[in-house]
Amino acid sequence: MDALLILDLQVGLVHGPDKPWRGEAMLEAVNTLLDKAHAAGAPVFLARHMGPEGSPLAPDSALTQLIPDLRLDGSEQVFEKRRPNAFVGTGLVEMLRECGATGVVIAGMKTQYCVDSTCRAAGDLGFPAVLVADGHSCSDTPGLSAEAIVAHHNGTLAGAFCRVVNAQEIEF
Repeated sequence: MDALLILDLQVGLVHGPDKPWRGEAMLEAVNTLLDKAHAAGAPVFLARHMGPEGSPLAPDSALTQLIPDLRLDGSEQVFEKRRPNAFVGTGLVEMLRECGATGVVIAGMKTQYCVDSTCRAAGDLGFPAVLVADGHSCSDTPGLSAEAIVAHHNGTLAGAFCRVVNAQEIEF
């Protein structure tokens, strides 16, 4: 069974000054996935990105808390990470193996950093990945719009690194 892996849906990244592109639609897609995973008894993991002391995402910052908009039921495993790749230094591989997960469905923030890095690593670690096409986002950058970043990653990651599927089509 696939596990649901939600990356960095934290107060500072979702409700901060740089709002994610299609943030409400992304959140609805993620909540749809949470409902499906809970109903199927699939394991759910939520990563919280921690920055260095003194940064906006310092470990003691309220900005690192998960957003209250998520439909959580208390069965989820929450873990902290300090690198874009959610597998580095977190014990995620061991947690996935322990619960019997055979793959991961990936959603969350930010497309060009944590979502990209985690999708690229998952298969190499033995967990074929599904990227939720409408379940990840980011903010505009000086060089590219968030819409272009999301479209680029959905196209680039598809096939070589993961399957790319809309939330409504995913079953656990």
